[in-house]
Amino acid sequence: MQRRTRTVKVYTEKTTDGDSDELSPHTQSASEDEIEEWQPESKAPKRQQKAQPSDKKPAVKRQAKPKEPKESKPKAPRKPVERKPRAPRAPKAPRAPKEPKPPKEPKPPKAPRATKGGKKQQALLEEEAGGANQTNSICDAAESQQSVRVKEERLSFIVPDGSCNDNMSRAGGGWSEGPSSSHQPYGVKKEEPEEDFTFDEPSLKRQKTSSAPQGRPTRLPTSGRGFGEDLNMNWDLIQLLSERTGVEQWVCLNISQLFREENTIPFIVRYRKEMINHMDADAVRDVQLVLEEIYALAKKTQTISQTLKKEGVLTAELEQALRNCRTADELDHVYAPYKKGSKLSKARRAKQLGLESAAQALLQSPHTLDLRAWVKPGTKGLSTVEEVSTGVEQILADMIAKDGETLTHIRSLCDNSMVMLQSSVSKTALKEQQQQQKEGHQGKPKDIDKFHLYCDFTCNVQRIQHHQTLAINRGENLKILTVKVNIPDRVKSDFCRWCVNVRWRPKGYAREEMMKILRDAVEDSYKRLLLPLLSRSYRTKLTVSAEKESIAMFVRNLRQRLLVCPVRGRVIMGVDPGFRHGCKLAVLSPTSQILYTDVVYLHGSGGNREADKLRHLMIRYSCNTVVIGNGTACRETEAFFADLISRRFFQPLDVSYCITSEAGASIYSVSPEAVKEMPDLDPNLRSAVSIGRRVQDPLAELVKIDPKHIGIGTYQHDVSQSSLKAALDGVVQECVSFVGVDINICSETLMRHVAGLNTGRAKSIAEWRETNGPFMNRDQLRLVKGLGPKSYQQCAGFIRINPQNHLTNHSDAAGGNSAQAAQEKPAAKGKGKSKASAAVPTLPNPLDQTCIHPESYAVARSFLSLVGGSVDQMGRPELRQCVEASVKCQGLEALAGTLNTTPDTLQLIIDGLTQPPGFDIRQDFEKADFKRGIVSMSDLREGVVLTGRVENATLFGAFVDIGVGRNGLIHKKYITPDKLPADQRRRSLALGPGEKVEVRVLNVDPQRGRIGLDLIRVLR
Repeated sequence: MQRRTRTVKVYTEKTTDGDSDELSPHTQSASEDEIEEWQPESKAPKRQQKAQPSDKKPAVKRQAKPKEPKESKPKAPRKPVERKPRAPRAPKAPRAPKEPKPPKEPKPPKAPRATKGGKKQQALLEEEAGGANQTNSICDAAESQQSVRVKEERLSFIVPDGSCNDNMSRAGGGWSEGPSSSHQPYGVKKEEPEEDFTFDEPSLKRQKTSSAPQGRPTRLPTSGRGFGEDLNMNWDLIQLLSERTGVEQWVCLNISQLFREENTIPFIVRYRKEMINHMDADAVRDVQLVLEEIYALAKKTQTISQTLKKEGVLTAELEQALRNCRTADELDHVYAPYKKGSKLSKARRAKQLGLESAAQALLQSPHTLDLRAWVKPGTKGLSTVEEVSTGVEQILADMIAKDGETLTHIRSLCDNSMVMLQSSVSKTALKEQQQQQKEGHQGKPKDIDKFHLYCDFTCNVQRIQHHQTLAINRGENLKILTVKVNIPDRVKSDFCRWCVNVRWRPKGYAREEMMKILRDAVEDSYKRLLLPLLSRSYRTKLTVSAEKESIAMFVRNLRQRLLVCPVRGRVIMGVDPGFRHGCKLAVLSPTSQILYTDVVYLHGSGGNREADKLRHLMIRYSCNTVVIGNGTACRETEAFFADLISRRFFQPLDVSYCITSEAGASIYSVSPEAVKEMPDLDPNLRSAVSIGRRVQDPLAELVKIDPKHIGIGTYQHDVSQSSLKAALDGVVQECVSFVGVDINICSETLMRHVAGLNTGRAKSIAEWRETNGPFMNRDQLRLVKGLGPKSYQQCAGFIRINPQNHLTNHSDAAGGNSAQAAQEKPAAKGKGKSKASAAVPTLPNPLDQTCIHPESYAVARSFLSLVGGSVDQMGRPELRQCVEASVKCQGLEALAGTLNTTPDTLQLIIDGLTQPPGFDIRQDFEKADFKRGIVSMSDLREGVVLTGRVENATLFGAFVDIGVGRNGLIHKKYITPDKLPADQRRRSLALGPGEKVEVRVLNVDPQRGRIGLDLIRVLR
């Protein structure tokens, strides 16, 4: 059996994308010959001519081969005759374990490989022509290579680019030269009809067919050199990413690789923990943002370089300066003099006059420089010695400002000094205020009053708070404030002294007039070029940091709001309070079905009649839970229900109520999703339905609303809208995926937020579900149109299939014969589509109820047999005891080694097998607070201790609902680490929506409706 082909096969996988030119010299010829076996006949001659351009005779032979395949037999032994030492190596090739290194030798193996490639080509051509004259060994070798090759192609969707990158780094190729995401659809088309798209095959089998690392961290290259060389920059991508994020380089490399393979953050965080060193979703998202910034910087640099090249001003020096830029500010600083529309810089004008050599002479040999020799009386800029010296000075200033060492030094000086940010009222705002005061208008002064804290504000840039930065930026955008960065004069004196005496000191004796030119150039460079650069840099850093923290606050608040524990098994009455238009009611079943809707007028003269109506409804539907929105008339509606409850008006029912946020309910009630879901319902009644469902299942209801409208965070209009939207959408996807969705009962809106799915794929799944009935197992997802291998890999672990749900639903739809219909419908769909659809199993798989990914099903079954359990025992105490005993006896790492998996994967399998049926990660989070009484703001006194729930967290504190109709504020100075649980002390502010806290009232201001609170402790 010829095994040499297997060694070279790694490179042929790469050349299928048309990148054979990038392979190293010692592997190129062999890989090209192997490609010829798998290419159509019409393309083979072109590859052969490229493989041996110097040898013309073999080229003639190769052209004759497709026409007369038998002529190659007498020509084949000629090669071994010419080189006798290489003749015995031909039969040795089949022994793969004995010859793994010869393909790596630079030049000697080239000729034998060409002859072997000819033999393989001859065998393939004779097979296609029907000839049976070839020896059995060569035919077996071709067939074995073909089988192995097909197996590689089948697994192409899951094999990462790690090995390719490793080989490319040895060959000097860039990261982009490997198989990129743009080539993945070709792999999908090959896999779907082959019936081989499955995760049940053990991972070791896949690794045997190829040397690719299969996404394991131990096989990835440890260095990022060569990974981002396609960026064409003078810095290393992985090293810069590690410096910017503070994450180890090998983790940065793995994350970059995973994102390049189009993996989603939920999939990475749950199923690739060992590759990212157990980072959480927020940390991975931060790395992703920085990675995108670096790519954007490199792309912008390439665009600028191409623009300058077209204009004819791109020099080698300027190109290197552009490639050295590590931030957008540095790039703008270098590019600013060459921007279109901007005036020709002073330095460029002086260079056009030919004074650059004079400036160089002042630094290199000042004793030989005579400025009078450069004077040209009739030329502007050279007419006098003063003009010549000014031109030289401007060129030197430009050189100083663009020097990397100089920039590093001045930044270090600023970091060790008291750099202050100062804001004051702008002259424009003062003029408008005076003008409006004369005219009697009161518009603008109110805006100025909003920023009274920053009308005369000064703070160290290292101590300024994030919310202060955002407030100052908002005032500046409204043209109310003027902002300035003040750098101490000591920085200027130290910098000028260092430049003249150290960095830019002339080589040789310089006369006093030359030194004066140099000193003036340094001062001009500092004042005109470097000072604006430093100011922009500080402002950008502060803004980026503040926006990042503000978005992080949004993310934390949204996550905690979405992961509030659902209230299941209750009939709920949702109330959207109101005065004039009445209170809208919606009675919901335990499964969120609408039972009854109506409008009642509780705050008019007919309150008693409406109370009787409420009692009739609640007794009729056995409803003992009321959910009231926190909008207009909330306080009065709460008092109405509290009075009825205190009088036991609803007996025999024990009724309680809770207040929930109705932010975004009005927007949702008129949205296309609400119209599609409740077409016959009035928009006002839809909002009552939404309020009730927010308590029954907060996640399923809140995903229908734009996260920016849920009422969390602050300064949402002052941050980058694209970054905010991307972060919030990512959190929604993360929460939905980690909780999991039952594919047979979840809404299409919720489904589109699962990792790997989108609007189109969710719609296709819903249509398949309506046409074919409920899904019986996860494998049937492969039958859905538009759901390819990558999408299936990303979403499969987050989709649940509960047998009770789909059997119940299917029995209703199919008249009770659910099993037969479930087996017939997918098969009917598979007849005309492909063979793969007909081979998909239709029986339920108990593992589909768990968080275990289908790629680990084989490991899970092996683990069950190892501990003596079965799939039927999942979630039972006896299986938990067996697993705990086995882990305690052998250890998690030893068991993982026995099963050829990682400890993280095994731990995930153990969790999935031992968790009870219907397990929900949200059960560990806080539930809504139900109460029966009410407290007013007038009852509050200083020093009173209360319990409450955090409603919103901001950059300056947390707002807490203490049940008096107004939220109290815990200022950030009172949120100290000693008052927090140990697991929350490292988080910024460490409080988020939904957390229960014990607080002490510090002050009450009834006129302004403000309550100051002090945090005592967080309740668990």
